[in-house]
Amino acid sequence: MRRRNESAGSEPTAAPASGTETGAETAAAPGRTQRGIQSVEVGGRLLRALADARAPLAPSDLAASGEIPSSQAHAYLVSLTRLGLIKRDALSGRYEPGPLALRLGLLHLAQQPALREAVPRAAALAQALNCSVALCIAGPQGPTIVRYEHASLPLHVNLHVGTVMSLPATSTGRVFCAFLAPEALRAMWATQTAQPVWRGMPHAAHNAQATPTVPAAPDAAFAATLESIRARGYERGIDAPSPGVSSVCVPVLGARRELSLTLTAIGASGALDVRPNGAVVRALCDAAAEIAAAAFPSTST
Repeated sequence: MRRRNESAGSEPTAAPASGTETGAETAAAPGRTQRGIQSVEVGGRLLRALADARAPLAPSDLAASGEIPSSQAHAYLVSLTRLGLIKRDALSGRYEPGPLALRLGLLHLAQQPALREAVPRAAALAQALNCSVALCIAGPQGPTIVRYEHASLPLHVNLHVGTVMSLPATSTGRVFCAFLAPEALRAMWATQTAQPVWRGMPHAAHNAQATPTVPAAPDAAFAATLESIRARGYERGIDAPSPGVSSVCVPVLGARRELSLTLTAIGASGALDVRPNGAVVRALCDAAAEIAAAAFPSTST
């Protein structure tokens, strides 16, 4: 007999999703099949539904999106939570990606050439410039920190790996707006318009009232700002969005001039050199050029 080890003591059953294999067999090669574990694949549907939603989901909505009856989805949610693939917010009761999901995502990202080249340079920049340095990539909800090198002196901002940056309110977000492909930017903008995101204020992630939603669409003045960013190749944030904290952000562009990631230096206003030709701007631009040349050799030719 097959031993069962589900969190509820028995293995839930669910009708397979339309268009998927029934049972637990998937095609391995013409004329051959490989047997898998149906319960794992059912749990995977819940994970995929959460990823597709790009936002925390209530248990009933998550079950519906995964095409699993709510009564049967509960046991899967318990097990996925125990594994750390998802977590449930204690206040809202909604599920969101968990720490193990983040670690797996970061492991995948670590294999990307640009990020692999950027990580040691970010650490060196933080030490040389005496400031924090964040590496951000395009996430479903916006520019997302995937590496954060802390400054020697603490900053009064709640930044960490996984933080999503506001598109219009942060220097990092504006660089993404200036260099990201239009279709990807539209998706991010729509996501941030629909729900509040971090704007750089202490503990804002836990206070929706402190985090107003972004405008429905960029205006002409914002478009002009983006043109200026493209022309100079970097963006600054001075005492904004957090008073007393400033930043400088530069893009790392790929072989086809597509945005790969950003380098952002963050420090106390007055201590961080944000002059257009200052040490921080020069160091970040040089580092971005080195990362691009190493990760995308064709960019140096």
